[in-house]
Amino acid sequence: MSDTTTTTHPSVTQMFDLSGRTAVVTGASKGIGLATAAVLARAGADVVGVSTTMPDGDSEARRVVEAAGRGFTPLAVDLSDRDAVAALGARLADQGVDILVNNGGTIRRAPAAEHPDADFDHVLEVNLRSAWVLSREVGRSMLARGRGKIVNTASMLSFQGGINVPGYTSSKSALAGLTKALANEWAGRGVNVNAVAPGYVATANTGALRADDKRNAEILSRIPAGRWATPEDIASAVLYLASPASDYVHGAIIPVDGGWLAR
Repeated sequence: MSDTTTTTHPSVTQMFDLSGRTAVVTGASKGIGLATAAVLARAGADVVGVSTTMPDGDSEARRVVEAAGRGFTPLAVDLSDRDAVAALGARLADQGVDILVNNGGTIRRAPAAEHPDADFDHVLEVNLRSAWVLSREVGRSMLARGRGKIVNTASMLSFQGGINVPGYTSSKSALAGLTKALANEWAGRGVNVNAVAPGYVATANTGALRADDKRNAEILSRIPAGRWATPEDIASAVLYLASPASDYVHGAIIPVDGGWLAR
């Protein structure tokens, strides 16, 4: 008579199931943040949507989350306001957040030799410092519970220099470094910290580039996939990093760029 050991593996559905989880998404009113709020809700998470202009009542973010049968909490917070970000961090630290998506961001364009300090500082405040403060405050509560997922929105310019965007490139390069630094400290304590690095995405921020026929053609010629990303392309990668499927992934910066970096 032989012993038979049966190993039970989670189903694919279970690997991406976020039922009972609470997810915070900054920059949730449009673009990648809106798509992320929608996909996390469809996977079962209740969503706290943060945006400078997030209304208390009806919004597209509320509609997509509630259409998935999940709860939605709107928070209007200016990520460039240090006091407001500190207050948000303190509030979220007490709410049992399971998933934090630091997606809120901004960009200011000007040649480096003419780039105003105010623009440089504003971009770093929104893109980097707010992610640091929220990660620290929410991360502390995740560490106390021994589990949690933090997903940052990095960029192709976490790897490259870009043109006319010194503040943006600095912020996204630093955000990639922060992702790795936090992962080094927190991976062994049950908290995953990773990032997605979107390529060129068809959002309001890139409208001027797509409207410029010459620049649009130059960009598309460099992308092996031959098209701009959709916000949903990025949100799908965020779902992976927010789900049990990525439990052994720590400190990764995952390009979602249609092959741009491979070119």
